Amino acid sequence: MEILVLLLYGLALMLLFIYNCGQLSLILIYLASTRKRKQAALSTAIILPDALPRVTVQLPVYNELYVVERLIDAVVQLNYPTDKLDIQLLDDSSDETVELIAGKVATYKQLGFDIEHIRRADRKGFKAGALAYGMTLAKGEFIAIFDADFVPDPDFLLKTIPHFTDPKVAIVQTRWGHLNEDFSLMTQLQAFGLNAHFTIEQSGRYAAGFLANFNGTGGVWRKQAITDAGGWQSDTLTEDLDLSYRAQLKGWKFVYREDVCSPAELPIAMNALKSQQYRWMKGAAECARKLFVNVLRTPGLSLTVKLHAFFHLFSSATFILVLILGVMSVPLIYIRSQHPEWEWVFRVINLFQANLLILITFYGIPIWFLKPETKAKLIWYFPMYSSLMMGLSLHNTIAVIEGYIGRKTPFIRTPKFNVKAATDGWSANVYVNRQFSWLTLVEGFLSLYFLGGLILAFYIEDYRMFFLHIMLMVGFGMVFIYSLIHSGRGRSLVQAG
Repeated sequence: MEILVLLLYGLALMLLFIYNCGQLSLILIYLASTRKRKQAALSTAIILPDALPRVTVQLPVYNELYVVERLIDAVVQLNYPTDKLDIQLLDDSSDETVELIAGKVATYKQLGFDIEHIRRADRKGFKAGALAYGMTLAKGEFIAIFDADFVPDPDFLLKTIPHFTDPKVAIVQTRWGHLNEDFSLMTQLQAFGLNAHFTIEQSGRYAAGFLANFNGTGGVWRKQAITDAGGWQSDTLTEDLDLSYRAQLKGWKFVYREDVCSPAELPIAMNALKSQQYRWMKGAAECARKLFVNVLRTPGLSLTVKLHAFFHLFSSATFILVLILGVMSVPLIYIRSQHPEWEWVFRVINLFQANLLILITFYGIPIWFLKPETKAKLIWYFPMYSSLMMGLSLHNTIAVIEGYIGRKTPFIRTPKFNVKAATDGWSANVYVNRQFSWLTLVEGFLSLYFLGGLILAFYIEDYRMFFLHIMLMVGFGMVFIYSLIHSGRGRSLVQAG
C-alpha cells in the first residue's frame, strides 16, 4: 500500500510537470512574439464603409431577466452600417424574459434596426441548437456571437471584420474583460485565472499556429467555415471548442485579438461557478474523446501542433491529477517518516516542484502586462487562486470522468446577475441553484482531512507539505463555505444559532 501511495503521488506530480512544460512553451512563445502580435493587429486592413460585408449578430438567450435588456442595448450601439447588420435574439426562454425581449425588439425595429425575436418550438440541442437554427435565417456572410452577460465594445466589428479579408480565416476571437471583477474575492480570483488563459494560452497558440478555440462568445465566424466544418453540433457541452477544432482541421485559420476586449460578467455565487466549471471541464473531456484521434490522423499537422492539441484537449484531466496529488500527500508524510531509506526517491520527486515556478510565471505575466499597478497582488492572488482550483478539483474530476466515459447530461447555463459592486444585492435572483448536494459535504470533509495533514506534520515534525496542505484545506474550505452560504444554508444556520 505504501508503494502504491508513493507511485500515485509521483505519477500525478510527473504528469502535471509534463503538462506544465507545455504551458511553459506557451509562455516562451508569448514573450517572443509580443512585437509580432502587435504588428499583426496594427497592420489589419481598413475596410471602407461601402465595402463592409453584411454581418449577423446572434444572441443566444435562455431565461435572462437580469441582463438581456443590457445586452440588446449594447449590441444596437455597434458602430457598423445599419443596412449591413442584422441582429437575432435566439430566445429559448420560458419566463418573463420573452416579454422583455419582445418589447426591446419592437422598440428598435421602429428605430430602423434589422432585429428579430426568434423562438423555437423546443430547446433541442440547447445553445448549439439555437445557433444552428439561427444560421438558417442569418442574412450575414459573417456571424458575431455574444452571450447574455456580454457588453461588446462599440467598435468590436470594425476591429474584427477586417481580418476576414484573408479568405482562409474562419474565426476571430477577442479577449474577455470583466464587468464585476471587484465584486468579491471569488470574482477577483476568477478574473486572475481567466486573464492567464486569454493572455498566455490564446495568444501563444495563435502566435505559434497551434490549434486554438473559439470561446463561445466575444468572437466572429465566417458562415461558410461553420458549414464546411459540419455546423454546430450538440453532442458535447462545449460546442465552441468542438467546432473550432473541426474547422481548423479542415484548413481554416484562427485569429486572436488580445488587444480587443469584450467585457462580461463573472459568476458571483459558488453554485453558478460550479455549473460553469462543470460544463467547461466535462465539455473539454467530451471533445478530447471526440476529436483527438482526428487530430492524429489529419495530414499536414506537425508533431508539435499535435502535441499541443493533446495538452489542450486533455487539459481538464489536470484536476484528476491535482485531486490524486492532494489525497495522497497526507499519508505520504507518514510514509516518509517510516522509510528514511527512501529519501532518494523523495529527492527525485522534489525535482518536479519546478511546477510551482512555471505556474507563478504563467499567472504572473498577465498581471504584469494587463495591470502592472496591481502586480504586488500576485503574492496574494496566486496562492488563493490555486487554493480555489484545488478546492474545485473533486467537483471537476467528476465532470471530467463523466466526459471521458460518455455520460450525457443537459446543458446547464450559468446564472447571470447584473451586479458590479459588492453592495449590489442578488439574493432575490430566481435562477440561483440553492440545492445543497452531497458533494458539498465531501468537500467539507476534505477540508478537515487536510487539516489532519497539518496536525500530522506537527506530530511527526515534518513540515515539507505544510503549505500545500494549508492551500488544500483553505481551498476545499472556501468551496464548502461559499456553497453553504450561497445555498442559503449558511444564513439559516446563523439564524438558528
